[in-house]
Amino acid sequence: MNAALTGTFPDTARSARRSGAVCELLTDEAAFADLAPVWGRLYRRCATATPFQHHAWLHAWWRSYGTPGRLRLLVVRDGGELLAAAPLTAVRRPLPALVPLGGAVSDYADVLVDDERGEEAVAALTEGLAAAARTALVDFREVRPGGAVERVYARWRGPRHRVDDSVCLELPAVPMDELLARLPSAKAQRVRAKLRKLAALGVERRQVGPREVDRALGRLLELHALQWQGRKVTGEHLRPRFRAHLVGAAEAMVRSGDAVVTEFLLEGEGVAVDLTLLSPRLAGGYLYGAHPRLRERKADVAVMLLDACTEHTRDGGHDTLSLLRGDEPYKHHWRPDTVVSQRLLMARRRAAPLLQAALCDAAARRRGKEVVRRWEARGQSREHTGGGRP
Repeated sequence: MNAALTGTFPDTARSARRSGAVCELLTDEAAFADLAPVWGRLYRRCATATPFQHHAWLHAWWRSYGTPGRLRLLVVRDGGELLAAAPLTAVRRPLPALVPLGGAVSDYADVLVDDERGEEAVAALTEGLAAAARTALVDFREVRPGGAVERVYARWRGPRHRVDDSVCLELPAVPMDELLARLPSAKAQRVRAKLRKLAALGVERRQVGPREVDRALGRLLELHALQWQGRKVTGEHLRPRFRAHLVGAAEAMVRSGDAVVTEFLLEGEGVAVDLTLLSPRLAGGYLYGAHPRLRERKADVAVMLLDACTEHTRDGGHDTLSLLRGDEPYKHHWRPDTVVSQRLLMARRRAAPLLQAALCDAAARRRGKEVVRRWEARGQSREHTGGGRP
């Protein structure tokens, strides 16, 4: 049933009109699944989309991580086509909020907006989001600079605030030879030597088809656990729900050309598997697993993976090769650009205290991280000067 957007939405679809656009709130999981075809067309009409706004990624995430009854999916339609979509879920902790689907296993969050009808779509989506939020905080974390939700943020009439979030490192989506041209000559020569070493070892690679994704990603996760054995690993990557999400998303994304699963073979044995995600403008290596045997054979796994990733962007349609979230030292060897994702907080006036509470929590966490960094730096300094404990 369609009605004016007022107050808190019950668990049915409601709509609001602005010009020819209709904004609806969907809470039905079957309706979410049925949106796949029109969502896919909108995804390709949104230049700022990242792979983490792909319908298959989000729907698979919901099936693995979603809480029944808390789906809050805002869609803007004109006739049968989508003009915008905001995939959200309602959470109660630590604060009552609407947050993007995808959670911590997604590197970017955003909404989708049709590039050709952006102003109309953003206006309707902003109205719908304000009505849906009511007494809850709207909390978009990990928004890539330039993301479509920034346009919603710019139109927001209530309290709002922007803070820095995670660091992502990015390279231009160019062939390996052009990436090497960005490096000092001595470092570029070392990388070329590592590529020759991989060829001399006989490392081969093959792309996996949709029917093989389940098997290949199972192997990826086995190798991922093996390579981190005895070290601190992201525990979520070892859980069955993560595997279910990853396989469910990747099967559909490989079929549509929005993901590539690559197997690396050495002497006929699968020694590494990589999952690279693709959107119209951005490609990103999401997760890999590699057997320790590769390093024992003096194979540089990072070079091997990046070389394969550059092959997926040869069509020239991508602008960015993202190394995704994380500021690990090995990524800086390639002289990437540092891009800081944003956290966009929005509320209606009656929910302003929630926004302030979120800001206080974020500031406390930043201070805590800074204390830890200083403590670690102090410990390293004492070790270097011989002042540390034996």
